[in-house]
Amino acid sequence: MTTAGSADHIRISFSEGILHIRMNRPEKKNALTRVMYQTMADAILGADEDGATRVILLTGTADCFTSGNDLADFIAIQQETGMKHHNSFLPAISRAKKPVIAAVNGVAIGIGTTMLLHCDLVYAGTKARFQLPFVNLGLCPELASSLLLPRLVGHQRAAEILLLGEPFGAEIARGFGLVNAVCPEETLFETAFQKARQLAAQPPASVRLTKALMKRPLEAAVSQTIEEELALFVELLKSPAAAEAFHAFVEKRKPDFSRFS
Repeated sequence: MTTAGSADHIRISFSEGILHIRMNRPEKKNALTRVMYQTMADAILGADEDGATRVILLTGTADCFTSGNDLADFIAIQQETGMKHHNSFLPAISRAKKPVIAAVNGVAIGIGTTMLLHCDLVYAGTKARFQLPFVNLGLCPELASSLLLPRLVGHQRAAEILLLGEPFGAEIARGFGLVNAVCPEETLFETAFQKARQLAAQPPASVRLTKALMKRPLEAAVSQTIEEELALFVELLKSPAAAEAFHAFVEKRKPDFSRFS
C-alpha cells in the first residue's frame, strides 16, 4: 500500500508491519509545512489504532532528513493575530504507542533533531548533521527538548547545544546517546529497515507495554512542557528579535541583536 500526501511532500507506505513515513521535499531540504506536519500526525495516530502496524519508520530523502520548519510558515505565523497556533505532530510523536525508528542522513535541523528525542531507535549516516538553532533565530526550544535534552546529555552540554545553536555530527550525537549507531550512508536505510523488521517480529503487546512503561515517568511533564514551549515559541516568533533573525537570513547577513534586551 502506498499513498501520497501534501502534494507528495510526505510519502507513506506500509509493508511487513512497518509504516514508513518519508519526508519528500528535497528541493527545500525537506522543510516542513503545516500540511506536512498534519499528514505525518495523521499517519502516526492511524498507526496507533491499526493492529497491523507494528513499527513506525521515519526517514527523509537520499541526502537529507529535514531542514526543519518552513520559513514561509514561520513568517505566516508572525502575521497572524488572535489565533492560537497548534501543531498536531508534536503530541502525536511524543505520545506514539507504537515504537518509532528514525534513519537520519544529511541535515536534521530544529524539529529534525528534537523529534529524535521521542523516537525509540535512531540510526544516523556518517554525514548526518544535527542542529538546534532556536536561540539563533530569536526563539526557544520546542517538542519538550528543554526538558529531555538536559536529561539525556547533562545541563552543560544541553546549554551548549541550545544556547549556541552550533551543528554537531553523527559521532557526537552517538556519544550523547541521541543516536544508537552510525552507519555508512549507503547502508543506513537498510539498517533501519532491518531493525524495524526485527522489532515488528517481537510480541506486539509486550513492545507497546515496555515502551509505555519507559515513557510513563516523564509523560505528564513532557506533555506540559510541549504546551508551554509552544506558547512561548509563538510569542517569540512575533518578537522584533525573531523578525531581525529572519530578515538577516533572507538577506544573507549576520543578525544584529545588540538593540534588544
